[in-house]
Amino acid sequence: QVQLVESGGGLVQPGGSLRLSCAASGRIFSINAMGWYRQAPGKQRELVATITRLGSTNYADSVKGRFTISRDNAKNSVYLQMNSLKPEDTAAYYCNANIWRLGAPDYGDYWGQGTQVSVSS
Repeated sequence: QVQLVESGGGLVQPGGSLRLSCAASGRIFSINAMGWYRQAPGKQRELVATITRLGSTNYADSVKGRFTISRDNAKNSVYLQMNSLKPEDTAAYYCNANIWRLGAPDYGDYWGQGTQVSVSS
């Protein structure tokens, strides 16, 4: 079994900062790309940022310059530093990882349970 557990969400005022964390655990052989997605009420889930095992990053245009994704391969963890938060960043944030589980024939996509980020004054 493989689990992704997120933490760090909460309520913050516009212009504030939050740091999300996600740790993968279980029977893991290897982790390829990791990333963060978000879903606001009534909207489709959208990509926020991704990072490869070697550290190459990709960001949605709406968060470039404000959010920073990073990872710690030794801890099987990925992080999202969110600065200058705006009300439109309000959403449930989901961690995603491309993981080769022990005993599996190939990599597979795994998701966390989600953590709520609310930006409001």
